[in-house]
Amino acid sequence: METHLFLLFILSFLLMAITSYCLFYNHQSNHSPPTYAFISFFNNRHRLLSWYTHLLSQSPSQTVLIRRLTPPKTILTANPQNVEYILKTNFINFPKGKPFTDVLQDFLGTGIFNVDGDLWLTQRKLASHQFTSRSLKQHVKTTIVQAVKTKLFPLLDSLAASDTAVDFQEVLRRLGFDIVCKLSLGFDPCCLGDQHSFSHQVPILKAFDTAAAIVAKRAATPISAVWKLKKFLGIGSEKVLKDSVLEIHAYITEIVDERKKIIINSEENELDLLSRMIMGGVNEELIRDMVISFIMAGRDTTSAAMTWLFYMLSRHTHVEEKLVSELAFQFKDDECENLKEMKYLQACLCESMRLYPPVSWDSKHAVDDDMLPDGTPVSAGDRVTYFPYGMGRMEKLWGVDRLEFRPNRWFDGEADEMGRMLVLKEVSAYKYPVFHAGPRVCLGKGMANVQMSYVVASIVKRFEIRAVGSEEAVYLPLLTAHMEGGFKVWIRRRRPTIGATCRHEYNLRK
Repeated sequence: METHLFLLFILSFLLMAITSYCLFYNHQSNHSPPTYAFISFFNNRHRLLSWYTHLLSQSPSQTVLIRRLTPPKTILTANPQNVEYILKTNFINFPKGKPFTDVLQDFLGTGIFNVDGDLWLTQRKLASHQFTSRSLKQHVKTTIVQAVKTKLFPLLDSLAASDTAVDFQEVLRRLGFDIVCKLSLGFDPCCLGDQHSFSHQVPILKAFDTAAAIVAKRAATPISAVWKLKKFLGIGSEKVLKDSVLEIHAYITEIVDERKKIIINSEENELDLLSRMIMGGVNEELIRDMVISFIMAGRDTTSAAMTWLFYMLSRHTHVEEKLVSELAFQFKDDECENLKEMKYLQACLCESMRLYPPVSWDSKHAVDDDMLPDGTPVSAGDRVTYFPYGMGRMEKLWGVDRLEFRPNRWFDGEADEMGRMLVLKEVSAYKYPVFHAGPRVCLGKGMANVQMSYVVASIVKRFEIRAVGSEEAVYLPLLTAHMEGGFKVWIRRRRPTIGATCRHEYNLRK
């Protein structure tokens, strides 16, 4: 093992030495944005979020160019006009591209999030039909309500009664995994158990986490030859990735086989996505890869968004008080239909995801030479990356208070004299691309909103979530964003507030 690592180090050193001439190459054409050499990227590789955000905030066009060790170069943008051009206007010229799909291939395979062209379009049409069916929408609501009432509430009650601290990020991730498996596989893995279950890891969750973390590190590796050589030799993290993916494949294949038996012996139409794909004649490998994509999207994005919202609420109790007032007035335990009418709840979710988007950046690769709306020239093969994390921190987009957690920024105008006409702003998806945008906009956006809104409302109405420490949390950008080290909290039963309903209108107007 040490010999292998030494050889990798020597190889990396030689590659860097051979191409050292390009490390300081800083030539710019008249229309090129500020350009930064590889050495700058390498020196800031452990703080890319803050470094990228700083560079973009200093750029007149909110676009910069990063030269990596080897071609292609990376064009990084937080300019909404560029984002719209990439994701919609000239969508056909900016697929994910082979450099992107190669990184994720071993984990996501040919699932919808890792393919382009006809294969993507076929899966998109299939998934779109399933996600828009009325029966599935009702199944989603029923599944979420049952999971909250039968799993989440008993756990939180137990933690509050025993005065036991818990990693709330892990609670939400296990809940999310149970919900998405029930919806996509028709199978409940029961990962969210009682408080004692948190003393040990769930093997399948560990396999998903491990695989996601390793492929994310692949994407951040300055020299792709390093991870490719490790894969070829079957050593280190690449061996761990292979073992984790095999475990995931075996887990899903077993569920698929069981589901086929149920379909054969049942006269009823199953509502889960897996059953629908099996009955639709989709081949097993594609089913497996699509299920992995759905699980990753359905579990990690919603749990990440909710974790950061509860973190922000714990640090901004005046916001929490306003939210509690709205929920006391409008939220009903068994209903999901009116969640969008809870304007302050929606504003809190939007504001939290503005500052802490579930996906920090996303890259495409240009097929042909092109020109972005801000005048940035694009060469065929260039990586073009838009940056939701940085976009939420641009003064040009959100004003001087861009770093503040202020849900009221999402309201258009003021309430009427009765305080009941709060209207959420219509914000461009290209200024706020947390659910992607254009032809590849997230199909599960509505489902995710229902899940997050119901879970957050149910918790906030009954419990106070308080961080154990006062340290500032660290945003960790993997395939989906996590809170580094988890979110350790105390759970407290919320005391009923006399007159909360009466104060609702006044609070929202403040």
